Amino acid sequence: MATTASAETQSLPNKKQTFQKSVIKRLAYVAVLCLTALIVFACSFSATDPATTGAQNSGARGAKDTTTKASAKSLIVLWDKGYVIEEDEAIEQVVSDWEAQSGFSVNLSFYNSGETAPRTLRASKAGDLAPDVLFAAKSVYPVSDWGGKLADVTDVVAPLANRYSPNALQVAKVYGSKTAKNRYYAVPLDQSTTHIYYWKDLLTEAGYQPADIPTDWDEFWAFWKMLQFRLSDRYPNMRSIGLPYSVPAYDTYHVFEQALVAYGVELLDERGRLQLNQPEVKAGIVRSLNWYLQFYKEGYVPTSAVNWLDPDNNRNFLDRNVMMTPNPTLSIPAAVRNDPGIYFNKLGTVDFPNKPNGQPLPHLVDIRQAIVFKEAPHQQAAKDFLAYLIQPDVLNAFLKASYGRYMPPSISEIEADSFWQDPADPHISTVVKTVIAGQTHPFYNALNPAYGMVMEENVWGQAIHAMAVEGISAEAAAERAIAQIKSIFREASWKP
Repeated sequence: MATTASAETQSLPNKKQTFQKSVIKRLAYVAVLCLTALIVFACSFSATDPATTGAQNSGARGAKDTTTKASAKSLIVLWDKGYVIEEDEAIEQVVSDWEAQSGFSVNLSFYNSGETAPRTLRASKAGDLAPDVLFAAKSVYPVSDWGGKLADVTDVVAPLANRYSPNALQVAKVYGSKTAKNRYYAVPLDQSTTHIYYWKDLLTEAGYQPADIPTDWDEFWAFWKMLQFRLSDRYPNMRSIGLPYSVPAYDTYHVFEQALVAYGVELLDERGRLQLNQPEVKAGIVRSLNWYLQFYKEGYVPTSAVNWLDPDNNRNFLDRNVMMTPNPTLSIPAAVRNDPGIYFNKLGTVDFPNKPNGQPLPHLVDIRQAIVFKEAPHQQAAKDFLAYLIQPDVLNAFLKASYGRYMPPSISEIEADSFWQDPADPHISTVVKTVIAGQTHPFYNALNPAYGMVMEENVWGQAIHAMAVEGISAEAAAERAIAQIKSIFREASWKP
């Protein structure tokens, strides 16, 4: 289990050995990921039961006989493969503890994040056996297809509803009926925000300290441009800003939607209705697109950013090809947590700057959730498992064991454990401070499930990529995006 930052600094003589072990462990994990990717690709066109194929693709529990899915006491659980191996080990421990307590066995299968939900959806449409529990980061996207397929999990969520953040409760309701205001169709497990990570030692080389980073919107971004110029003699190939400009990278819309918030663009009203016909909304979209394009057009972003996948901004940052990058989780600090020299001395974490109008910028928050299907063969056991997992002590231990990459979806749980607010940890404490202060804002799919399809198709990534590669104007890119979003909303089954 991950320890607090202050505890990590107490045994520095052993850190070299710990780091070496960590490197070996991670190399082994990369090998497993590569093998998993090959198997998933080979099976991707199969309409077989996801529980069966998933067991073949699982991490540590993949060797379990897949015939156990037919057992009356075997829970089928599909889970996102973790970014670090400790995430997989953490959920395996939870599963093991619950098995011992409940008498059920669990067929736990891991998939890469982008594949888990689509495979389950395809299998469901084909009439194959649904899993009992699905936990996939991207299960929030095809929500119009989940309509009517999800079990009511109010009996799981309601007992702890007073502990959940308003954002978490809002997202958990969005799968259900408009009239079912107090019913829940997903179980919130964690939350994360988009923050900015940078190299403090590069600031020092350029003659600056973290306190010198501006908080004004325009000055903030100009500061990083200036750093590239200031350090160009020593690092001619390094770029200052690690923004993605590709469609496969969901980080593209994460950052772009922060820009929309910064420029005061409200795509939906409080009832979940589109406002794209309002002239000021379209003008704000164009302004935000032009802002995003400038860094690529002016050479402050690697040219390869038009082809990045989700891990590539992390990789380019950790390889020191860029000086800073926004990221929607604490995966970058997690990647270097076992190297105290980097974690505590070289890596920095900072909030987004204030809006151009000088007001504080709310950070968009992702709420990851687990869902149970109506046709799940062991629906009550699935609910029992999730009710066990979200017990504050169990969930908190699970998230801490995952290196604190995600935070609990409850402010009271964050405040109750010093791990999350330890001032000696410069990264987790910075992100948590933003959440506790209430400076968060849910994505639009919390207001209307149809917007989940906008996220799934990465409409904003398409617009940004077209500007960077095809050279179309921001006005033309905005027109394309607006037409695409309107089409998605017209076809959606859920209407505001």
